[in-house]
This record gives sequence, structure tokens and C-alpha cells, in this order.
Amino acid sequence: MPELPEVETVVRGLRPAMEGKRIALAETRRPDLRFPFPANFAERLTGRTVTEVVRRAKYVLIRLDNGETWLAHLGMSGRFTVSPGARASSGQAGHNSGWALVEKHDHVLVEMADGGRVVFNDARRFGYMDLIPPGGEAESVHLRTLGPEPLSDGFTADYFAQTLRGKRSPIKSALLDQRVVAGIGNIYACEALWRAELSPRRSAHTIAGGRAERLVVAVKSVLADAIAAGGSSLRDYVQTDGELGYFQHNWGVYGREGEACSACVAEGRQECEIRRIVQSGRSTFYCPRRQR
Repeated sequence: MPELPEVETVVRGLRPAMEGKRIALAETRRPDLRFPFPANFAERLTGRTVTEVVRRAKYVLIRLDNGETWLAHLGMSGRFTVSPGARASSGQAGHNSGWALVEKHDHVLVEMADGGRVVFNDARRFGYMDLIPPGGEAESVHLRTLGPEPLSDGFTADYFAQTLRGKRSPIKSALLDQRVVAGIGNIYACEALWRAELSPRRSAHTIAGGRAERLVVAVKSVLADAIAAGGSSLRDYVQTDGELGYFQHNWGVYGREGEACSACVAEGRQECEIRRIVQSGRSTFYCPRRQR
């Protein structure tokens, strides 16, 4: 499932195609994704001007000139693609809307007034969309319980340590709790813990002082590095121009079970081996020598 860096990369790709531009035509090709589309969804998008495209946690938020916010979650396989756009003439064969070159799982199609085209494709249909009423983002069922953004000034060692006080769950689970910090998923939790040299099994309440500082720094650095690389392409994820992300080539531990830890090797320790355990139904990768 795309995590914060992948969603941020998507948002950055959508901005030049959508911000300040009018939606000339919107169309849905089915009544639902994971959940049904809002009533009259395509009609409510058509004719609106996009004022801003931002990210909150793992959500894409497309703000419109009437105050509504078009919210999109990519789910497991959802992806936005942007192209210069070519809407077929009304007489061309195919769907009666005139859209050309539609793929099987293209479920939402948007043509901008300048001719650009934005398509949401989702083969597994675990993604979903909503329209939030004006002024309703803070109270949206999707957003209201989210913790601070990990790349924001609000995500500090002091905040983190205070929030983790009394939590007996493993620190890996706490990192995945969107109420604690928003947007971190399984890949980047593993990578941040490796960089911070902290065991994923460690009880969350022990993360304070220097440990909290190290982990906050590690979270911020791994997310920033992943964004710079265009995210990690695992299975279905691509950027809005169809290019793959490249951060998977820089993973320190994720998906590297049985390999030597590169950090240990750099320190002259050849005998360590990355291990995989299962926590809350998800694979966790870590170096038992490095991470305590």
C-alpha cells in the first residue's frame, strides 16, 4: 500500500496539472471503489476550479473553488496518471463519453480545461474517494483522528515521548498508529527503526530522551530521502507520469531477510543477518545486532 512518500510524490505530480485550472469534464466508470462514490460525484467536480492539491497522511486532498475538498485514498493499487490528454471526438468508437485509450481499470477520468487529463486507475478497488463539505476537513471521518505530520515542526522528540508514555505495545506498532503520527506505513517504520538503531520489539513507553530524538530524526530523514527518490515502487505504485519510484533500491532492511546488514558490514561486522518477524500480521525486517 502506498505510504506517505508515494502519496506526496503523487501530489507533487498532480499540482502542475490541476492547480489553478478548471475541471472541464469528470466521469466515473463504475458506481464504487471500496465504497460508493458520493452522490452526483462527477457532476459536482465538473466545472469546478482546483485551488490547491495537498497531502494529509496518506490522503490526496484536492481543494475546489466552492470550498469542497475532493479526498482520494490510493488503497493498495490505486494510481493517478497525468497526460497532456486527448479526448476523442464524439464519433470515435468506444464509450459514449468520447474518452480514448481507456484502460480496463480506469475508474475516474478528469479532463482539465487546458486539455490535460487526469485518470485514477485501481485494479483491486481498495482505494476510495469522498467529497468533504466546505470547512469540514478538520471534522472529516477520514482526517479527524490523525496525529501530526511526521515532516512537520509538530512532530518532535518531546511530543513523541509524551504520546508514547504508558504505551506497552511494540514501538513498531506505535509508529503505524495514525493517531500517534500520520502517514507512516510498514516499509518506512522498518527503515526508520533501523536507522535509529532501535529494535521493533522494544516497548513504546521506553522511547524517550535520546531514543525519541534518534527515532524522530530517523523518521524525518527516511521519509525525505524516499520522497526525493520518488517513493518506493512495490507491485502497483508508479508516479503520475508512469515512472517507477526508486527508493526500494536504498532500503536498509525491508525485504532483505537473510542478507547482511549494510551498516554492520561497513563497520567490519560480517556475521550479522537481517531477520523477519511478524508483528500484528505484518512483516517486520530488522538487524538484531544493530537494533536494540
